[in-house]
Amino acid sequence: MIYDLIILGGGPSGTAAAIYAARKRLSTLFITAEWGGQSTVSEKIYNWVGTPEIGGMELGTAFKTHVLANTGEKQTLFVKEGEKAITVSKNAELFEVTTESGEKFQSKTILITTGSGRKKLIAKNADKFENKGITYCASCDGPLFADQDVVVIGGGNAGFESAAQLLAYAKSVTLLHRSAEFKADAVTIEKVLSHPNIKAVKNVDILEVKGDKFVEGLVYKDKTTGAETTLNVSGIFVEIGQIPNTDLVKDLVELDEIKRIKIDAWNNRTSVPGIWAAGDCTNVLYHQNNIAAGDGVRALEDIYLFLRAK
Repeated sequence: MIYDLIILGGGPSGTAAAIYAARKRLSTLFITAEWGGQSTVSEKIYNWVGTPEIGGMELGTAFKTHVLANTGEKQTLFVKEGEKAITVSKNAELFEVTTESGEKFQSKTILITTGSGRKKLIAKNADKFENKGITYCASCDGPLFADQDVVVIGGGNAGFESAAQLLAYAKSVTLLHRSAEFKADAVTIEKVLSHPNIKAVKNVDILEVKGDKFVEGLVYKDKTTGAETTLNVSGIFVEIGQIPNTDLVKDLVELDEIKRIKIDAWNNRTSVPGIWAAGDCTNVLYHQNNIAAGDGVRALEDIYLFLRAK
């Protein structure tokens, strides 16, 4: 069978696109190893539009339920879950997707929504306190730490932007950076550090996260003097970068310097005609669930026009 479209990835971009594809009666294969994307690691999500509060796993289940509601008899949407695609190749006018089990599927178009993974904090006890005070999303979890002392780890624009968001809620913010110089742009650095409730420390190593059931503190070391400092904080926001899940197309579409798929923001097309990408695997400026879902819909609308114009 040759599909009109194959969608790769079960996060907000992929699921939104799949729902729209089903409603437009495109013959679509949806392939995902898991449902929900990065959201599944969040205990609670407070900014998913239309839902004041929802658990990460619950949101993933809702994605699955909505997609599967568009499958079955007389439907054109087919779902293959539990394994991921490992390669995408182009053969004449068609694309071929190979999964982990070795199955191969052909399609006229491809939508890549494989997302990305956060670089994890490496320190003693860091794994123990994920979602128990260590978080990777200030937009999602910042309000939980109102009137508390928190830390942001990272010195790029993402770190400073997270700090700026947290200053609206937190009692104090300490920004820790592993290098001797910040990587954020000068205007952002100046603006954020002008706030009276923030302190920034450069050139440090994060040694340990302290606590019982939840984060209660963090220990860092000055790389120059070797002096160790313990901060009494209840929240640690990690902004040390992302790892895009783009290996399956690294030799096919154009990537940027950190391996995100380059897209035309007008329509989500990649450098290869017939391939679109959306969400956190792309070089868009902001990464949020709601933005990713919108990107998936925009890509699908353009895919529909592309197919129907042939």
